[in-house]
Amino acid sequence: MVNIALVEQVSVREKVVAFTFDDGPHPVYTHQVLEIFRRASGRATFFMIGKEMEAHPEIAAEVHREGHEIGNHTYTHPDLTKLTLKAAGEELQRAERLVQEITGQPTRCFRPPYFGVNDDILSLAAERGYQTIGAVNGDAKDWDNPGVEHILEHTRSAVKPGSVLIFHDGYGDRSETVEAVRVLVDELVAEGYRLVTVSELLRFSL
Repeated sequence: MVNIALVEQVSVREKVVAFTFDDGPHPVYTHQVLEIFRRASGRATFFMIGKEMEAHPEIAAEVHREGHEIGNHTYTHPDLTKLTLKAAGEELQRAERLVQEITGQPTRCFRPPYFGVNDDILSLAAERGYQTIGAVNGDAKDWDNPGVEHILEHTRSAVKPGSVLIFHDGYGDRSETVEAVRVLVDELVAEGYRLVTVSELLRFSL
């Protein structure tokens, strides 16, 4: 059953956490993120923009091939609350079609650009079978390039078992994000965490 709410934290018994990456795929930074998770034997969820998937289909395919999840992040990355419901639905549908072409299956996770949701958008997503995904570490603001230490500080203070974490592998210089994620992955794995996809995390929910 789909929960009609923004999910950013799940009640779990195990030490699991979901890293998510928005706005890709990107020819430089997505590969760097994949390497980090390869070394850690972990999995992540990539909320991809449809237009970026069209530009870099081979990278999207690699993400899927390595066992990561691809989620819907719309086709052009608009604030859905400023569109008509029909236009918002078309944004979801166009991105969904691309995800299915890459993975051969529907995606069940959706992240609204800018976390822009209202009751109508949440209901629209739920009607289409999506769980709408937020994150606990929005204050890290990695998209603004605030510095590696800022990203680390505002993620460490928020993370606990069952957390969804947001980072970005697309648009602009994401080198700070990559470095922060490298540190966080090493720390969390050393603390006994398993790195899982959002869909896997939801299955752990009590």
